[in-house]
Amino acid sequence: MQDQSKEKVLNPTVVQLGLVSLFADISSEMLYPITPIFLTTVLGASMTSVGFVEGFAEAVASLLKTYSGAWSDRISRRTPFVAAGYFLSAIGKPIIGFSTGWTQVLFARSLDRTGKGLRTAPRDALLAEAVSSRLRGAAFGWHRAMDTLGAAIGPLFAIFYLSLEGQNLRQIYYWALIPGLIAVGISLLVKEKKAETKKERSPIRFFDFGSFSSPFKTYLGAWTLFSLTNSSDVFLLMKAKAEGIGLTEIILLYCGYNLVYSVFSPYFGALSDRIGRKGLLVSGLLVFAAVYLGFSFATAHWHFWILFGVYGTYMAATDGVGKALAVDLIESSRKATGLGALGTVTGISTVFASTIAGLLWDHFGALSTFIYGASGAFLAAVVLIQVKESIAVLPSSVEI
Repeated sequence: MQDQSKEKVLNPTVVQLGLVSLFADISSEMLYPITPIFLTTVLGASMTSVGFVEGFAEAVASLLKTYSGAWSDRISRRTPFVAAGYFLSAIGKPIIGFSTGWTQVLFARSLDRTGKGLRTAPRDALLAEAVSSRLRGAAFGWHRAMDTLGAAIGPLFAIFYLSLEGQNLRQIYYWALIPGLIAVGISLLVKEKKAETKKERSPIRFFDFGSFSSPFKTYLGAWTLFSLTNSSDVFLLMKAKAEGIGLTEIILLYCGYNLVYSVFSPYFGALSDRIGRKGLLVSGLLVFAAVYLGFSFATAHWHFWILFGVYGTYMAATDGVGKALAVDLIESSRKATGLGALGTVTGISTVFASTIAGLLWDHFGALSTFIYGASGAFLAAVVLIQVKESIAVLPSSVEI
């Protein structure tokens, strides 16, 4: 039996999954500031079409997360879902480059998000199984760091590309295939623990929320409440643009946010292993509420640099930690199912949140959008306090 006192966070599985997410996010995020421009200027799509493409694609990903998680638990396999998911996302990107109409982009984006929905829950379950519970937060923190580092590097590639080929937006979608396929290649190297063969397999329990533990249901309720008010980060970028900040600086703001998120994720993940996850999440939600109120009144450039930095800190303290807490509250045989359920309700709720936020912005101004988000975060924090953590937090020093 392995001596847990000598267990390391950065074992081969954690490192490999981190590298997979690094390259996959470089591939995705280098297109983040390009796709809306490509749709509207090259293909002549309306803003309504742009919104429909993104909303439909995200809905596909959200619905698949629970099903793929339950399927993964049923057959006790993770890696096939991970590799297939990253492959679908990789090949979806160059299809956009070949597109001549927004409906083809809809197909490509749906293929991309199908890959995300297929891989996310099994990948997170595989990550949780790669370490003991005492290092779970640290493992998710390191994975978030690598994932978000890719999200910071990707837009920098976009800026570099635009400086060279500003008039030819199609080629960047072909270049995005390269880091995507590197992610697929690394995912094929990941090994999972062999599960005991089951003589009988129960049917896939799709959306069977009633069978989860009471603490997880409460946690799911709190996170759903928050997600219903947590609109897309696009609204933060739109606020910066409305105050006269240029496109290049907006991309740099986004990169800065991701760098802060990446740097602090391992720290907060390890901290949650020592002091508990719930208190950290509650604090993070309160920081979110404060940041959103700050965005509602921000006008100067330096306001946005500070707010995006603090927003990155909020993400570092909640994203990986939130998944680790979810795993703490789910029975071991249903890790992927529970994580999939969390991803599904979060994703679907975010679609509604972004729609409501847009309507508020159009009819009542930006202030109402950010107050809406801040209020939801505060109420979610109140509900989250009621969650009873199901495991003891073991004091430990995290060894890398």
